[in-house]
Amino acid sequence: MTDASTATAFRDIPTTTLADLLGREHVMDIGIRPLWQPVPRVAGPAFTVRCPPGDNLMLHAAIYRAGPGSVVVVESGDLDYALAGGNVCAVAQRRGIAAFVADGLIRDLAEVRQLGFPVFARGVIPIPGGKSEVRPHNEPVRCGGVLVGPGDIVVADEEGVVTVPAARAEEITAAARAKLAKEAAETLDDWERAHRSRIDKSLAEAGFE
Repeated sequence: MTDASTATAFRDIPTTTLADLLGREHVMDIGIRPLWQPVPRVAGPAFTVRCPPGDNLMLHAAIYRAGPGSVVVVESGDLDYALAGGNVCAVAQRRGIAAFVADGLIRDLAEVRQLGFPVFARGVIPIPGGKSEVRPHNEPVRCGGVLVGPGDIVVADEEGVVTVPAARAEEITAAARAKLAKEAAETLDDWERAHRSRIDKSLAEAGFE
């Protein structure tokens, strides 16, 4: 598993850059979005949780088991009950958890916003789930259509959520920094010339004049 110190290198890398490098299969769907704005970019190793519909026990248990700096990633898909509320988010924040990324809903959004605790999820509903179903922690889960393994690096910002396989962390960090450096050295005039050339070439190849 990736430790939080390795993952912090990704806090300066936009999700757009990572998406360019990793492709669609590592980008969560549009429904997993920040629930308050402006949200800071977060990055951390995934602590994975699976909650069956209507039950949030394992997320509530995870806030006492996930390490500082981790991003708790929840597979649920439940759109009828909240997985967590203000107090759960407050304790998670106090224990050093970086964020929740949940394929489901939360409640107490005003409290969460006031805390400044980043939550990326499908929305908000006021009714809480039950607490009876036990599932293992830190097994691969699917969140927002993406398969996430424990220790994979999760990077989330206002653009969306991207996962970086733990085994590729160093490779992707290096590639992202090289890409960002190249972009920083390029003027808008340079970009426009190259862009127009590519577009004109694609149009010509398709027979468009």
